[in-house]
Amino acid sequence: MTRDHLSGVRPEPAIIDTPRGAVEYASFGTGPAILCLHGAMGGFDQGLLLGRTIGPPGYRYVGPSRPGYLGTPLSLGRSPEAQADLYASLLDALEVERCGVMAVSGGGPSAIHFALRHADRCWGLVLVSTCADRLDSKPPLSFALRKLLMRLPGVASAARRKVLQDPESAARRSVTSPKLFDRLRSDADAWALLCELQASTTDRMTRRFRGTDNDIVVSRTRSYPLEDITVPTLVLHGSADPLVPFARNGAVFAKRVPGAKLLVLEGGEHAAIFTHRQEARAEVASFLAARARSES
Repeated sequence: MTRDHLSGVRPEPAIIDTPRGAVEYASFGTGPAILCLHGAMGGFDQGLLLGRTIGPPGYRYVGPSRPGYLGTPLSLGRSPEAQADLYASLLDALEVERCGVMAVSGGGPSAIHFALRHADRCWGLVLVSTCADRLDSKPPLSFALRKLLMRLPGVASAARRKVLQDPESAARRSVTSPKLFDRLRSDADAWALLCELQASTTDRMTRRFRGTDNDIVVSRTRSYPLEDITVPTLVLHGSADPLVPFARNGAVFAKRVPGAKLLVLEGGEHAAIFTHRQEARAEVASFLAARARSES
């Protein structure tokens, strides 16, 4: 494992001007570019963490803060189509002609539209625990209450201290299967990455709410013309995902996206790429290598 992936040193974010507005991003590594799109309560930090979790060495991982997260204003892209066009502008500013795209959870809709709207710039698409259609479930009431509480003085910092001091309790909320939790706990790298994800969510938490609210609206209102995707696609999805159910999402991608490859992470929940990291990472490495070879 390279130190780029697991060292304590993290790339500092930068703001770059694009024709559509200023975008926050960070990157690491060298090689063919991979655009890493984070999910809800995310930001550039979680985009790069996605790359570090399932991406192999030998690539340049670029993680933007999607609109409404951290340093990228929501006004730059409320719809997944607008976000996809913003990514194209970001690539222009970075002088990247073509890239692979890797997206997790709430980053999926804009990744799908990037593949649809900018297929000439996308040589491969990896979708992790993402929506294939509208979600029927309502957001948990606990999220709305949490947002209200976190705006009170001192509450957010107290929540962060709790997560940092007791990461195991937070992890058990993401991985409810005792068997999978024990497997995760025995993998030092996967455990460290999940703990980092949890800690990042509590860092500048209120600056992640606007984008998360927007993602919730998108996930409950949008459908996608999956049959029109022409980009080579790999789908990774936990079979026991309680937030984005496999049967109506992961399995649907495999049926509707022409030529899509599906890796079912058996028993995996929404955080399946941590509990099934080795399996997921091997599949992603093989997929990216095949696509990157076709680019050279």
